[in-house]
Amino acid sequence: MEHAPVWLINSLIYLSAAVIAVPLSKALGLGAIIGYLAAGIAIGPWGAGWVSNVEDILHFAEFGVVLMLFLVGLELEPRRLWSLRRSIFGWGALQVLGCAVLLMLVAMACGVGWRLSVVGALGLALSSTAIALQVMGERNLMPTQSGKAAFSILLFQDVAAIPILALLPLLGVAEEGKQALEPVGYAWAAIKIIAVVLGIVLGGRLLVRPLLRWIARSRTPEIFTAAALLVVVGISALMLLVGLSMALGAFLAGVLLAESEYRHELETDIEPFKGLLLGLFFIAVGMRIDFGVLLASPGTMALVVVGFLLVKAVVIYSLARYVQLPGPERPVFTLLLAQGGEFAFVVFQTAAGAHVLSAATASLLIGAVAVSMLLSPLVLVVVDRWLLPRFAARSAKNGPAIDEIAEPQSAPVIIAGFGRYGQIVGRVLLAEGIGATVLEHDADMVAATRSFGYRVFFGDASRLDLLRIAGAQTAKVLVVAVDDVEQSLAIVDLVQKHFPALTIVARARNVTHWNQLRERNVTLLERELFESSLRSARSVLQVLGQSAHAARQSTMRFRQHNLELLDAMRPHFKDRSKLIAAAKQARQQLEEQMAQERAERDKHKRTDWSGQGGEDGAF
Repeated sequence: MEHAPVWLINSLIYLSAAVIAVPLSKALGLGAIIGYLAAGIAIGPWGAGWVSNVEDILHFAEFGVVLMLFLVGLELEPRRLWSLRRSIFGWGALQVLGCAVLLMLVAMACGVGWRLSVVGALGLALSSTAIALQVMGERNLMPTQSGKAAFSILLFQDVAAIPILALLPLLGVAEEGKQALEPVGYAWAAIKIIAVVLGIVLGGRLLVRPLLRWIARSRTPEIFTAAALLVVVGISALMLLVGLSMALGAFLAGVLLAESEYRHELETDIEPFKGLLLGLFFIAVGMRIDFGVLLASPGTMALVVVGFLLVKAVVIYSLARYVQLPGPERPVFTLLLAQGGEFAFVVFQTAAGAHVLSAATASLLIGAVAVSMLLSPLVLVVVDRWLLPRFAARSAKNGPAIDEIAEPQSAPVIIAGFGRYGQIVGRVLLAEGIGATVLEHDADMVAATRSFGYRVFFGDASRLDLLRIAGAQTAKVLVVAVDDVEQSLAIVDLVQKHFPALTIVARARNVTHWNQLRERNVTLLERELFESSLRSARSVLQVLGQSAHAARQSTMRFRQHNLELLDAMRPHFKDRSKLIAAAKQARQQLEEQMAQERAERDKHKRTDWSGQGGEDGAF
């Protein structure tokens, strides 16, 4: 391989390391992130030394974090984002300022200079968006109260990074004797930032959607994928141009396209790139750990890592109590935000360039952040295996138990999700004297339902170990009633693979979810709002003068037609153009059929009213 290009050799090294390390890590129960970090350590400068250009790889791999935040933005409509404003700017500000102030005071108490204390505290106060969102995704924590709070705080940190970077040159003035940026310069920078943000907002509304619509008409999937990547890359470049975070810009772009008709296709196209680049990012972080600094001063490194983790943990756990997060969710919430973040690399490198920090100090702090990112997933494994079960056992003794299921269950029915849908199923079964084991992922819901006397366990039904303990091997029916579509599909896939004899009865959130379940050969499923909507339509027809019988016939005819239409369109549900054409044709046929029936019904009414029906009327 003497003449092989460097990119080919590096690709071979990265992919080989990931393919070996990640499955091994997951088999040991350590998770994918630890596998990627271990792979980076193994092939990096302090391992086999096969890769040395760590900084170049890290800059390229950071685009994985950008794509991840773009996909997160696609899940948040502007209205939902507006509803999070209090937690973003309230809880986020409390976390960043609380951690920074306490870290600064501790550092100054230890004899560290005030400039170094301020910069170190601001950098270490930030958390890893990549690790936190990856862990929340693996554990399906985003829909929970702690997941929403953690996401809000991480989003505020991306915003807070802008003034932190702007502050660094000011702190370096006294040491270097350089002239600070004049107020006019800051005003011009602020104008550019506002202009770019407004341009992204208006462009997302007026330009991007028509562009995607035009490209979609060409029916070339690879160009649509290229357009999706172009949107993310273009917005990221604009944000960099004015000194803003690429990830923040990508998130904003995702939010603006969240209501677009192309949202799901964008997610499908971007997801593979996000996964690969995010894995490469974690590998680069593993390579970034400077074991030379660690070996040169192991005591100082250990003191910095343990010290800032403990200080941040105290602030974040106190914040979790202040915002009244459920008890079982607080340890994981604390750990998600306690470790250092990838943006700290930028802060400390910039501070070294501005001569606020020496090169040795910057290397020490960067190493401490990287070590904390390595330790965080390991500590989460410890929390999962030892802390949370003890927490649950203590809760069971002291009060209303919100514990994860521990003892094997034997009920014939398992209900995954006990919200408004699952509760109805559970109450019917209870009224018939049929036992059910209920798994609910929301600790608040567990506490609320247990106060009414239901036996509900805290746990994620997409975890194989919990399903085994819940009795999936011997139960007859699993009711999948969770709110989250992705979690619902993950549960179905898991059950079909490991418990094929278990009959699945599922709730479909919408037509897309219905198609995805039918694609998995789930036949016992109901669309959650379909039947209730038909009953409301029936009531409207009666209020407008139709008889109860005629209103019922109309809605039942529509119901039958709609079910037949779904089955007919199911082969095309991934082809938008064919789906729309079939739906329009079916709607026209239904309207013509019902119009004909109305005409016949009106004709009978007129003949009956005029008394001229004769034998025809009797017939």
